[in-house]
Amino acid sequence: MSAVKVIRPGDPMSLLTAARRRRERDELANGRVVDVLVIGGGVTGVGVALDAASRGLDVALIEAHDYAFGTSRWSSKMVHGGLRYLATGKVGVAWESAVERACISQHIAPHLVHPFAQLVPIFDSTTRKDLAITRAGLTAGDVLRRASRLPSSRLPGPSRINAARVRELVPAVETTGLKGAFVSWDFKLEDDARLVVSIARTAAAYGAKMITRARATSISADGAVVTDELDGGQFEVRARNVINATGVWAGTLDPHVELTPSRGTHLVLPASALGRPKASLTVPVPGHFGRFVFTIPQFDDLVYVGLTDVPAPGPIPDVPTPDAEEIDWILDVFNRSLSKAITRDDVIGTFAGLRPLAADPGSSDSTADISRHHLITGGLGEVITVTGGKLTTYRRMAQDAVDKISDVECQTHRIALVGAGALPADPAIPHRLVRRFGSEASLIAGLADRDASLLQPLSPESHSRVLGVEVLWAQQAEGALDIEDVVERRTRISLVPEDLAMVSETVSALLEGTTTAHR
Repeated sequence: MSAVKVIRPGDPMSLLTAARRRRERDELANGRVVDVLVIGGGVTGVGVALDAASRGLDVALIEAHDYAFGTSRWSSKMVHGGLRYLATGKVGVAWESAVERACISQHIAPHLVHPFAQLVPIFDSTTRKDLAITRAGLTAGDVLRRASRLPSSRLPGPSRINAARVRELVPAVETTGLKGAFVSWDFKLEDDARLVVSIARTAAAYGAKMITRARATSISADGAVVTDELDGGQFEVRARNVINATGVWAGTLDPHVELTPSRGTHLVLPASALGRPKASLTVPVPGHFGRFVFTIPQFDDLVYVGLTDVPAPGPIPDVPTPDAEEIDWILDVFNRSLSKAITRDDVIGTFAGLRPLAADPGSSDSTADISRHHLITGGLGEVITVTGGKLTTYRRMAQDAVDKISDVECQTHRIALVGAGALPADPAIPHRLVRRFGSEASLIAGLADRDASLLQPLSPESHSRVLGVEVLWAQQAEGALDIEDVVERRTRISLVPEDLAMVSETVSALLEGTTTAHR
């Protein structure tokens, strides 16, 4: 078994730079044969790269766009224990989620996950049957938590609170007939794209070659034909094993894979529209057992509300777009539990992602009924394709894929990602940096030594509180090659179009090396 590395803040091997990309691309183009070629830079692909590299294999990853370009950045930003899957009888999937949640929150990326309360309101109209079902579900979920060895000190067990406490936590809740709420706890993720980049950097620290803007135009069991999206050049990559981890695009490279994509849409609201809630409001979808519309309060004065689960047939778009029906559906369900209805005018942003669900001929017409378990096809001497699954279980998906080609024991359950070390205690370091970068926060704050304004928000008027040093770090260490990489995936400024308009010129100036425009 290879030794587990302790990755120090700013470890040079973990830095993803434009120069490193060019150097490693040239190595591959000049005929270097790798043990494993991973195709796809979403959470599954970077997870596979880390798993394989940590087993001592020579690994290269290619990604047509950027890390977390696809589905991985459009999640609900949760690391969850699979309560929904438990409610629908998918005990195996729920258990896998609970186990992986424990790994992520305690060992892999504890700095990126934060406990948050989820409230299921109880009204006069709530039937005894509904009360019993909800209580039983939360109790069963807590059994999984305890069985996964996740302590209550990290994630409390379920409880019930009175109406007054509900109003304190969620001021916008409907008060007529409100009797209280059930409370359960889960983890919200600081940001899904940030998790992906952290895994990518950790894979790089283990020696994986990580190359974005490199599109596989065809693949075989021993390599791929690749186009460099920056200069248009074409080259071949030779590999002893090829793992296709391209998510909803997997079928375009592997004709044996059949997917049934579904679209999940979220709305972005200013926190003020809901009275700045301190907990999630979870609203059951009428007539759909185990389905909910829920809120996830963010640190950036925003609240995400979601989500839909609708079939998305046809060509796969680079960036899915929510349709009007989905937006109206979310508002209709969500408003049932609010004292004042949220309208289209309150929505300041939307986002949608496509779930790469493995096709299930025996399922109903509803994509909500298709299992969220992952599927791996192929083996030694064949293209291996990994599909399905969810963000929370990325590590297990990667382990199962690499097990197909390696007898070395997997160790990613005990590998801490970059930033997962001891957090800095200096109160002068902005808390935002500690939340997002963990043990590297001091290093990133140091980028402002010659210009203190870089520790201020890019715009005081925007909902996003992104700091100038984050832009510099994205370029210097996180593989961001242009402004789109920064605003779309490293900082997520673009989730609110008005915020993006406020800061785009400042971000461009920072990337060009001029900090004078930063005010």
